[in-house]
Amino acid sequence: MRHTAMESHVTQISRDDLEDLRDAFNKIDIDNSGYVSDFELQELFREASFFIAGDTNKDEKISFEEFVSIYQNLKSKQIAETFKKMISRRDGIRSFGGMSGNSCEGTQHSYSDEEKVAFVNWINKALAKDPDCDHLLPMNPNGDSLFSSVRDGILLCKMINLSQPDTIDERVINTKKLTTFKMRENLVLALNSASAIGCTVVSIDAHDLMAGKPHLVLGLFWQIIKVGLFADIEISRNEGLICLLRDGEQLDHLMSLSPEELLLRWVNYHLRNAGTQTISNFSEDIKDSRAYFYLMDQISPKGGGDFRMSIKIDMSGINERNLDRRAGLMLQQAARLDCRQFVSSQDVTSGNSKLNMAFVANMFNTHPALQRGQLNGLDTSHIEAETREEKTFRNWMNSLGVSPYVNHLYWDLCNGLVILQLLEKVNVSVNWRRVNQPPYPAMGGNMKRLGRDVAHFSLVGIGGQNINQGSSMHTLALLWQLMRRYTVLIILNWVNSQLSQKRKDCQISSFKDKKISTSLPVIDLIDVIAPGTVKWDMVKRNERGNLNKEDKLDNAKYAVSLARKIGARVYALPDDLVEVNPKMVLTMFACLMGHGMKSDGNMART
Repeated sequence: MRHTAMESHVTQISRDDLEDLRDAFNKIDIDNSGYVSDFELQELFREASFFIAGDTNKDEKISFEEFVSIYQNLKSKQIAETFKKMISRRDGIRSFGGMSGNSCEGTQHSYSDEEKVAFVNWINKALAKDPDCDHLLPMNPNGDSLFSSVRDGILLCKMINLSQPDTIDERVINTKKLTTFKMRENLVLALNSASAIGCTVVSIDAHDLMAGKPHLVLGLFWQIIKVGLFADIEISRNEGLICLLRDGEQLDHLMSLSPEELLLRWVNYHLRNAGTQTISNFSEDIKDSRAYFYLMDQISPKGGGDFRMSIKIDMSGINERNLDRRAGLMLQQAARLDCRQFVSSQDVTSGNSKLNMAFVANMFNTHPALQRGQLNGLDTSHIEAETREEKTFRNWMNSLGVSPYVNHLYWDLCNGLVILQLLEKVNVSVNWRRVNQPPYPAMGGNMKRLGRDVAHFSLVGIGGQNINQGSSMHTLALLWQLMRRYTVLIILNWVNSQLSQKRKDCQISSFKDKKISTSLPVIDLIDVIAPGTVKWDMVKRNERGNLNKEDKLDNAKYAVSLARKIGARVYALPDDLVEVNPKMVLTMFACLMGHGMKSDGNMART
């Protein structure tokens, strides 16, 4: 019955495509439950740098029908084929049982053994001389020590600082006499800091990491490592990349390329100089190791002005017919360049795109072999480094898991796709069936209508065309309002979660909710934060919730004084609650949230 209904749903898909999709789905449906995790599928989408709204019923599980619908919605045949290949290449995976609060019930998770080995070897080398990690390193790449090593949070904090120096002031990392609370503090510090450098942590919490859940640990480590590997693959930080400019190409276009695209172009730049065939990916095209031999021969130190010893790459391995042995010989040469990390011979011959990309990025960082003198008279005065404000907005968006990943604030937002995802994050309903997929037509007024009429943003003088043209002033104005709304929602969600945990019935829909005029939500929240503080015979309430103005003001005076009594620095006045002044109400709840979270921390210490 179910099979028949599904077949009628996919009549426009050929039988061959349907069979391919079924095979791909079965490959990632490890426990044969008929579902896969939406979180893990979205991770695959991000690897391919495109966004799909797949979980149509928001149950965090993807059925085969939803899986096929995703494929149908990919309007570009090329992207659809990329999707199928990406799903089909899930080799070398292990499955494990167990559920987290963020995972869908009845769905097993998986992780790549090759990735685990690669990350362990990278971490062992990177932190080998750090005394704070002596109790953890070296880890055994063939065991599961990586998953238990994150328990105290130290390793994660250190790796974050390795990727983005000074993100964490290491004086605040707990390293001595580690109680469960101190370890949890380290993990919260690591997660918030990972979010601050653009890692997606919305589906991970400290409990998951203390439990060492493999798919979450590996996913987080990959994001942290990738941030570090890609940090300098950007023109404002490495002007030598301008050498990659093609004939007739505008510098602005080169600057808009992602680190992955620049990395591929860097490889091909050197392959062209070697007079050999270029590549178009880090999977199929590198399996024979040919490109790597020629790349290393081009980038190896030649001696001379940079005072480095000359290293002559032995190219004889390229004649080895057995691809595994050839890859081994190639990696021997990579070791001479101190670039042996991330891949094994099998990772090369199997075309593991993630690990091969990391392998190449490490080579770029170690031996870029690009000369600034080759700028061909180009005017580079308008190349400006990212401002702190721009970096903050970009990392915030990426931490929310938008796709594609935002590398360049203005270029990557110009098609509106990321903006629409952010609108959805702040509870603005987006009809994804009406969203254009590439190639994009000119952006019209629909996005402005969503922002102005649905989200109620102030968008005077801001239109879709301004965003499409990459106007920094207009883009930053819109992003500030999105970020402000997001921050407000964090406070609102905290208030309601506190009230619901204690089964209070005064939850609010916004900081304009008329219930606030009674001050009962504030008084109930104070009772949650500081039990026993409220004298309920002093509180005015009735079954219908309709209080007269005098009773409302009486409650408001009591609520404000109670808040100050428990230690919250409240500046709002009783009249602000009665009149439901949203700005002042927000400050009231924000102060209570700050005090409540501080109280929770003090209770956890005792």
